[in-house]
Amino acid sequence: MRLAVGIVLALGLAAQFSLVRMDVSVWVRPSLERISQTEEPSNVRDISLSGARGEVESFQIAVRSEAPGSSVRQIVFSDLRDDAGHVIPAGTFSLYTEHYVQVSPGSPDLRGKNQPLGEGWYADALIPFASPALTAGRNQPFWVDISIPRDARPGSYNATYTIVMDKSAVAGSIRMTVWHFDLPLRPALKSSFGTNADSHRHAVEAELLKNKLAPANPSAENEREYIDNYGMSSAGLGFWSGANYGNCSMSAPPSVRQLRRERRRHEANLQLYNYSADEVDACFGQFDTLKAWARNLHAADIPNLVTTTPSPELLDDGSGTGRSAVDIWVLLPRMYDRAVGVVATVKRKGDEVWSYNALSQEDYSPKWLIDYPPVDFRIQPGFISQSLGLTGVLYWRVDWWYGPRWDSVNNDGTFGDYNAPGDGKLVYPLDQIGIDGVAPSMRLKWLRDGVEDYEYVELLKKRGAGEWALSLARSAGRNWVEWSRDPLVLQSVRRQLGERLDQLASSGTK
Repeated sequence: MRLAVGIVLALGLAAQFSLVRMDVSVWVRPSLERISQTEEPSNVRDISLSGARGEVESFQIAVRSEAPGSSVRQIVFSDLRDDAGHVIPAGTFSLYTEHYVQVSPGSPDLRGKNQPLGEGWYADALIPFASPALTAGRNQPFWVDISIPRDARPGSYNATYTIVMDKSAVAGSIRMTVWHFDLPLRPALKSSFGTNADSHRHAVEAELLKNKLAPANPSAENEREYIDNYGMSSAGLGFWSGANYGNCSMSAPPSVRQLRRERRRHEANLQLYNYSADEVDACFGQFDTLKAWARNLHAADIPNLVTTTPSPELLDDGSGTGRSAVDIWVLLPRMYDRAVGVVATVKRKGDEVWSYNALSQEDYSPKWLIDYPPVDFRIQPGFISQSLGLTGVLYWRVDWWYGPRWDSVNNDGTFGDYNAPGDGKLVYPLDQIGIDGVAPSMRLKWLRDGVEDYEYVELLKKRGAGEWALSLARSAGRNWVEWSRDPLVLQSVRRQLGERLDQLASSGTK
C-alpha cells in the first residue's frame, strides 16, 4: 500500500497558487498530542524535530476551513536540506489522513490515578492521504512520518510543507536535527503481538514490524524478508496447550521430536519461543502439566512463554537442571505489583520478565484503550519497561475486527458489562473503502515511539552512561503507579537522552 500519496516537490507551486490564508487555518502539533475535531486552531505553523539515523519522527498538520465544500488537494513537502547541500529526500515522508472513530460509551472509570477521557470522537485510524473533503468548522489533522535514512549526514536540515486547497495554499516549515548515532534495525525491546491468519496476514505483520513490534507467530515463508527489512529477531512456534483465563484444562505437550522439527522450519538467526498458556495463575492443578511442557521445550532448546505471575511452584521444571518452568514471564501491572519479590527472584535466575496490556484491569497503570491519552501507550514499552528491568512487551491481538464497519471500535458487553474501545484492534482493514491492505492506528505509532525510547536508554547503557539514563527514565516512569501523564515530560527526557547520545557519538565515544 503506497503511503506517500500527495507528497510531491514544491517546485513551481508558488506560481500556481497564491500563498494566502483566506478562510483556512493551518497549524502543527507534536505527535504525542491529539487534535480534537472542534478545538480552536493555533497560529503555530513551524515544527522542530530531532532524531537518530534509522529512526522515524512524526508530527501532525491540522487544517480547518470555515467555508463549505473545501478540500485539501495536496500536502506538498520539499526535500530536507542542510547548509552544505546534503539532502534527505521528500520521499522519506509518509502522509496519512487521521480518521475519527466514535467511542460510545467510554471505558470504565475506576476513579483512580489514571482515568479515561470518556466517550466522544477520537482521531485514531491513519489512512493513506486521498484529498479529503473538509467539513466546515471542523478540524482535519494529518499525520506525517519522516524516516531518517541510515546514511543521512548529521546536522540541521530545513524543509517546507504546503497545504494546497482548491484556490489557495498555506505553507509552514520543518526543521530536523539529525543526531550522530543510529538506532539499530533490530529493536532491543522484544515483543509478541497476536495476529489472525487471514487474507491480510502479510499486511498486518509488515505493519507491525514497520513500527518496531513483532508478530507473535509470523508466517514462516516471510521470515527472511522480515529479518532483512525490519530487523525481526524472534518468532513463536505456535504450539498451544488450551489453557487460558477461565479454562484450566491443558493438553499434553508436543514431543521433543515435534518441537525440533518445527524449529528447523524457521530461520536460524531468530530467537524462537513458545507461548504455551495464558493467564493460568489460578490453574494450580495444571502446574505438573505446565512443567511437562517446559521440560520438552527445554530439551528442544526453546524458551517457554506464559502470561502468569511467577509462583514458587513453577521455579523448577523438574528436570534436575533447576531451570524454571517458565522462561519468559509476562505480567499485567497488577500481577507484577502483587509479586515483586518473586519477580526479583526469577530475574536473578536469568528468566526474562515482560509486561502486557489488556482491557482495564485496575485504576493506576497505563491503558491501551482509545479514550486514554497518548502518553499511556508510549510510557509502558519505553521508560517504565527500562525502570523495572522488563525486556519485552506482549499484546493479545492487533486485528480483532468487530462491528459492521471497518472503523467500529466499540465492544460493549464482550468482556463484561462495559466497553473496552479499540481493545485488540491496533490496525484497521480498508477493504470497505476500496483500499487494499490495513491502516495503522495512532496508538500503534505511540507504541513504536515507546520502543524507540527504550532503545535510547539501552544505547546509553552500552556507552557507559546507563545509570544516568535510567535515572532520567525513572523521572518519567518509575513504576506502574509513579509515571508522568505530561507529554512534555516524556519529550524532555527523550530529548536529553538523545542529546547525550549525540554528544558521545560526535566525540568518538563507542
